[in-house]
Amino acid sequence: MQLFKKTAPPLIGLDISSTAVKLLELSQTGGGRYRVESYTVVPLPPDAVSEKNIVDVEAVGSALSRALSRAGTRTKNTAVAVAGSAVITKVITMPASLSDDDMLDQIQLEADQYIPFPMEEINLDFQVLGPTENDETSVDVMLAASRSENIDVRVAALEIAGLKAEIVDVEAFAMETAFSLLGQQLPDGGSEKTIAVIDVGATMTILNVLHDFKTIYTREQVFGGKQLTEEIQQRYGLSYDEAGLAKKQGGLPDNYKSEVLQPFKEGLAQQVSRSLQFFFSSSQYSSVDHIVLAGGCASIAGIDEMIEEKLGITTSIANPFIDMTFASKIKPDAISNDAPALMIACGLAIRRFDK
Repeated sequence: MQLFKKTAPPLIGLDISSTAVKLLELSQTGGGRYRVESYTVVPLPPDAVSEKNIVDVEAVGSALSRALSRAGTRTKNTAVAVAGSAVITKVITMPASLSDDDMLDQIQLEADQYIPFPMEEINLDFQVLGPTENDETSVDVMLAASRSENIDVRVAALEIAGLKAEIVDVEAFAMETAFSLLGQQLPDGGSEKTIAVIDVGATMTILNVLHDFKTIYTREQVFGGKQLTEEIQQRYGLSYDEAGLAKKQGGLPDNYKSEVLQPFKEGLAQQVSRSLQFFFSSSQYSSVDHIVLAGGCASIAGIDEMIEEKLGITTSIANPFIDMTFASKIKPDAISNDAPALMIACGLAIRRFDK
């Protein structure tokens, strides 16, 4: 399995999160414009995935089968991702004269310098980033390695649904790929700007900071929409599933917004502020130009305005589909609502068009 393997079409982007599997398939028109061919979001049973780790392979495989059926796609090749916390990445310098095979041989010989696990326990890949600054004889190479078990469990879940893992990516890299679609939604088109992408999922909040469209910092925190669901469950005596449905569809008592939702939104704004402070304290940066909210919690009404007001930084909601067209079976309103949660799936689906 190769973390950076390039592939030919067709390909499905599959994001396996803590609460759902998100399927997205793209095509490309003659003018290079993307078109959404199929997409769906299928919920997972509680605890099937815990903090990005697949715990119940059968449950995930079953959900993937339902997603395939619901999306109506016959494509079997997929791109999936592992969490950044499950991957060791390192940029190393190597002679520009080496072929890819020679680079791999040298990396494997010297892997114990970079990877704290035996070679037989990991999956490893690399990608040449480009010439080393001020040294024409060298290139910068991104090395990525993950414990084989992180890959194997995803492959096993896919196989249950009759799918093949053509590409295994890293979530932060997939987010960076999808971020490239947001240019027109950013100040000055994002050029030379420092942008914080805050992906707030069910259990994890991931900060990706990009400068001029390249990731410069990433950090995960345990915080997410599950805390809001559990508060609704306890406050109103609902089951967890009922609470999750009520959170999305409404119908909760009048005091919900003021006594439950508002404190959660304030807590989320605090988490964003705290994440940025970690970034500032560990980098040369003391500010960001813009915040983009992604993940399921980005769909909470007014969360962008609250964060903008609390932090004094312009904030927007991620939507990678603004410039895309849609197959006739795709409902634009539905995919627009799901858009912030589909960033990683979108970044994976775009791997179909790697040259």
